[in-house]
Amino acid sequence: MNVFDGEVIASRLHDRPIVEAGSVPGYGAVFNAGLLHHDGVFHLFARGVRDGYRLNEGPGPRFLDYVSDILVFTSRDGRSYDFAYVLCRANTLGVHCFEDPRVQRVRSGADERIVMTYTNLPPDESGRPWRIGAHHLSWDGVRFHVDEDTGRLLGPHDVANKDAIVFTLGDSRVALIHRIHPDMQLAVFDDLDHLWRAGPEYWDAYLSDLESHTLIRPAPGALGIGAGAPPIATEAGFLLFFHERRSDGAYTVNLALLDQMSGRVIGQLSQPLLEPELEWERRGDVDNVMFVQGAHREGDHVYLTYGAADRCIGAATARVSHLLDALLAA
Repeated sequence: MNVFDGEVIASRLHDRPIVEAGSVPGYGAVFNAGLLHHDGVFHLFARGVRDGYRLNEGPGPRFLDYVSDILVFTSRDGRSYDFAYVLCRANTLGVHCFEDPRVQRVRSGADERIVMTYTNLPPDESGRPWRIGAHHLSWDGVRFHVDEDTGRLLGPHDVANKDAIVFTLGDSRVALIHRIHPDMQLAVFDDLDHLWRAGPEYWDAYLSDLESHTLIRPAPGALGIGAGAPPIATEAGFLLFFHERRSDGAYTVNLALLDQMSGRVIGQLSQPLLEPELEWERRGDVDNVMFVQGAHREGDHVYLTYGAADRCIGAATARVSHLLDALLAA
């Protein structure tokens, strides 16, 4: 656990998950949740795996019959969550399987839109790579809905790509952070519509100079990294919470500070904010995983949600001022 000035930088909200595996009928693992705070309520957008999946004893994927939908949970206090509804089901909206949703408000021109990004996982037999899926969401006063005709695959065609977050830079351009293994990259667009309609004319040139778009690389010996929660705006820049997979296979929660205008890194902690320690973080369908995906700022506090061991969801808190002090001293 990372300590700065004698104080722990981030701490768990509970010693138990905020959402347990098996808490929704018809589903086993419930984990890797995006977060949106809307009208005074926390909305978790979680990856729920349908009952019936099993470990694969042969070659191929880790599990068989592993199909995930997006489930929504709500809470007034961020501590106790209730299941609300299924937002998206696999094999609808042209998506075989939904994984790891992030939900974010994105300013574009005079408008603000709610954007959900997720990993669009094709059938194993297709031989196609995973891609970044995206939809706009709408709110009807009671629940969120997917705007079906806004569905897109973002990023270069037929290139394995995931862990996408979208946010607005200080100069009103729209940025996409994504992961073409093993690094994180940053793509910048005039506005959200430019991102939505970007085709080969944008992405071919981008891929030809991928090095210049690299944002963060894994630490020496680490196996990979990926964006976590949509960035949190502060007076010093954006706080970017991300995951890193260490050489021992463990996934940790990490932190960088991004420039408000360019989106480039201006500071980064050398040690994880959080790493798997509790039993439900260390033992599950995939052991030793803390996979951050949600962040909400209120005053000097930031509230984080993370998937634990690919089974359940945990929460943590930190003080923004303390995080900035640690980053600027790094």
